[in-house]
Amino acid sequence: MSLLTVAEAAEKRNKKRQEGETVVFTNGCFDLLHSGHLHLFQQARQQGDYLVVGLNSDESVQRLKGKSRPLQPAEERAELIDALEPVDDVVIFSEDTPLQLLEKLCPDVLVKGADYKKSEIVGAELVESEGGRVHRGKLKAGRGTSELIARVLQAHGWTTDDG
Repeated sequence: MSLLTVAEAAEKRNKKRQEGETVVFTNGCFDLLHSGHLHLFQQARQQGDYLVVGLNSDESVQRLKGKSRPLQPAEERAELIDALEPVDDVVIFSEDTPLQLLEKLCPDVLVKGADYKKSEIVGAELVESEGGRVHRGKLKAGRGTSELIARVLQAHGWTTDDG
């Protein structure tokens, strides 16, 4: 598995840049891997040569999504993501946003879903200030993790305890 530390990812990014490759970055909780995620990873990979995925740690997912999440521990989420063809490497970060990671990696292309306005994408200004660009990938309708969880719960007449 290609689960890298931040330092390893920064070193690899430098090597890829020296080789003339375009470094692409996307991030998220990816709590329940689904076809919408795969679609985003495929689009991200089309933006360059080397795709690194920033993955929120278990603690940051819980802070962002509520006490019932994550559904899977970070190491398992990383293993699944890394097994996908478009993904080259995965880095777990513990902050609520990937800004500190982006400061160290400074990718050529930052990819997020089109559900984010460019002004809402953490790190967009940083990447652009370093000569990179931001790509907002098209989403697959109805394929968000929260939507899938809600459908499963509704099918069983359950609710979350997150409110």
